[in-house]
Amino acid sequence: MKLSVLANLYGSKPLDEALKIISGLGVHSVEIGAGGYPGKDHCNPAELLADEKKLQAFKDTFKKYDVEICALAAHGNPVHPDKKLAKAYDDDMRNAILLAEKLGVDTIVGFSGCPGSDPDAKLPNWVTCAWPDEFLQIKDYQWGILVPYWKEMTAFAKAHGVTKIALEMHPGFCVYNPETLLKLRDAVGDVIGANLDPSHLIWQGIDPVCAIRALKGAIYHVHAKDTKIDEQNTAVNGVLDYKHYGDEIHRSWIFRTVGYGHGEDFWRDFVSNLRLVGYDKVLSIEHEDSLMTIDEGLKKAVEFLDKVMIKEEKPVGMRWA
Repeated sequence: MKLSVLANLYGSKPLDEALKIISGLGVHSVEIGAGGYPGKDHCNPAELLADEKKLQAFKDTFKKYDVEICALAAHGNPVHPDKKLAKAYDDDMRNAILLAEKLGVDTIVGFSGCPGSDPDAKLPNWVTCAWPDEFLQIKDYQWGILVPYWKEMTAFAKAHGVTKIALEMHPGFCVYNPETLLKLRDAVGDVIGANLDPSHLIWQGIDPVCAIRALKGAIYHVHAKDTKIDEQNTAVNGVLDYKHYGDEIHRSWIFRTVGYGHGEDFWRDFVSNLRLVGYDKVLSIEHEDSLMTIDEGLKKAVEFLDKVMIKEEKPVGMRWA
């Protein structure tokens, strides 16, 4: 298992400088934003696909710092009811796939997306409960859009050598927990798998270790990000919270650097269960801790995970058994 970093945390810096900082921390794998919400600060697939010299210069920058690309991130909402927005996110996903083919990268990270409530809707509508009955009608309508879209997109991905689309289970989108991830995977095929980000599971009341077990064979990527539940605020208002992420003291939960939401015992169990289900790729640090600077949050995450990760291959023999 290797450490990686979702490099868009340094999107304000040139790629060369970002890789210098990341490799200087001893991390030699990155997840690169290539469209959608992660942006294109370090990587604009359409430009790189259109210009071989730019593409080669892009590749050379990674060689300079001995850094590999483990995945391209193109999180968006390609089934957005606003057709213009949906097309932009769809274009980003397709261009990321085409660039991944050129780079020899087999994994794209993204979101499932969420349609509107009906054909005339202008905004997405995330259904979270089964009553009144129209909520289930919305859900059925949305999955009637979601499944055909991802069937077509996974076929496109396979045709271009991308065998893994790792969907992040994120509230606000149709795929937000293991059950909905597996539902889409069953309907579409095994190009669809999970980007397992424990931070979004924790505040929903999901035990990430139990989620790992449930997703055995379907985990294609892992984000290393923590969440701290505020017990006092949650006891009053529950976990559904739309206050701004900067209003930390009043929120029911906030994102934290790994180790500041859960301690070493949790993270040791987390990485051990990833090994138990056969996942041995990367832990990709995603920094969204509003209480720490990027530099401090990333450094602390690297130091923390360096202690708890299982880095060497699984032992072949056991003398004691």
